Amino acid sequence: MSIPRIGYHIGGRRTGGESLRAGPVFNPATGRQVGSVSLATQADVDVAVESARTATVEWSRSSSGARSKLLFRFRNLVEENAAALASLVTEEHGKVTSDALGEISRGLECVEYACNVGDLLAGSYSSQVATGVDVHSARRPLGVVAGITPFNFPLMVPLWMIPNAIACGNTFILKPSEKTPSAALLLADLFYQAGFPEGVLNVVHGDKEAVGHLLEHPAIDAVSFVGSTPVARDIHQTATANGKRVQALGGAKNHMIVLPDADIDLAADAAVSAGYGSAGQRCMAVSVVVAVGASADQLVDAIAMRTERISIGDGTSPQSEMGPLITREHRDRVESYIGAAESDGAVVVVDGRTASLPEDGFFLGCTLLDAVGPKMSVYKEEVFGPVLCVVRVDTYDDALALLRDSPFGNGVALFTRDGGAARKFTDQVEVGMVGINVPIPVPVAHHSFGGWKNSLFGDTHMYGPEGIQFYTRGQVVTTRWPSPENSSVDLGFPSGD
Repeated sequence: MSIPRIGYHIGGRRTGGESLRAGPVFNPATGRQVGSVSLATQADVDVAVESARTATVEWSRSSSGARSKLLFRFRNLVEENAAALASLVTEEHGKVTSDALGEISRGLECVEYACNVGDLLAGSYSSQVATGVDVHSARRPLGVVAGITPFNFPLMVPLWMIPNAIACGNTFILKPSEKTPSAALLLADLFYQAGFPEGVLNVVHGDKEAVGHLLEHPAIDAVSFVGSTPVARDIHQTATANGKRVQALGGAKNHMIVLPDADIDLAADAAVSAGYGSAGQRCMAVSVVVAVGASADQLVDAIAMRTERISIGDGTSPQSEMGPLITREHRDRVESYIGAAESDGAVVVVDGRTASLPEDGFFLGCTLLDAVGPKMSVYKEEVFGPVLCVVRVDTYDDALALLRDSPFGNGVALFTRDGGAARKFTDQVEVGMVGINVPIPVPVAHHSFGGWKNSLFGDTHMYGPEGIQFYTRGQVVTTRWPSPENSSVDLGFPSGD
């Protein structure tokens, strides 16, 4: 069977580009190659940038009403084609269909938010600040902006960026992960079916060559990125050195603190869904459960019982609750953390290496590790797989100290029945997104997403109000008009008026 070549989407249409290089695209559930994705040359990137730059001239002058109408059409087309989009995500990523549909639903929230562009871009007005002088402020588009997105959310993360950027009057170049490229092309098809002008959205695939050229290209004004901390740091440094505005969201080591008064069943359910959902390949996945005091034994038993019941298999099967990891190499890397933790003294309560798994594909079972210490690599590093660590501490202050010592500050959850403890926690914790009895505190679209510390490089978080701020620059206009009686122009007023 011939393997299809996956190209780009430039100037409103799919194109093969000029690159002779390509990378394999696998179905992680079968281990078989399902596509060959073009890896853009600098010349390919230049074509996409020129397409976006040309479109910026008219698109930046379009009315907010016209933008809103097109975004509404796009939103409806995405919803109507959700099953087809989810199928592409499941084929190339491996996540179960319900997870794929879930990321589309969360992405649509961001489209809906951007549809309200008239209010989002509303400025302020001050009349008569001095005699005959008025002042108003406005938000203006930047120009051409780019987004570099990760493999784990091929639709949701692009929809964090594209709607706000487009609503603000910018044009957009998307560089998705080369591991999960196809969903972005269908998204672009739907974008142009909605009626957007050619060149407003462009999609190129690629590796370091394409990314490097995007970061250095003089016609690109801003870059948004979601991925690992080392890459986020490098992208921020390179792009800012080239005069660009940058928001780069990095990695995470998300903790879930369970106080002794917590509802253990609620906490165990949350730990399992947040730790093993999408095979742990989420930047907001819970990877460390901090059991405080007497909660530990009961909590570990409750998590273990639930973990062993999870059905693992092909994401297209209705019975599957967790799919494979993205590549064989990543699966092996995650597996190595389990062995290292065991050697370091952690207790392997549930061992994903010995789980009953499909023979084909890049599967690894759910793993639960107890007695994990803060010096172990499985605790310190972003594993990005179905491995849940339990750290036991004596007090609330001990738990808070773990968070303060962590170089990451993406998301955290606290499980408790005590409102005073919850309020104290939100005041003290140094983390960007906090959940109280909510394991994955991803904000709704009219708030903004992002962490602190090494989980964010740049000044603004993603989507929501901070997304509008990122994709625009402020302008203040001070105006003086002569009064009618001093004007040299005949205004047609009757004498005496």
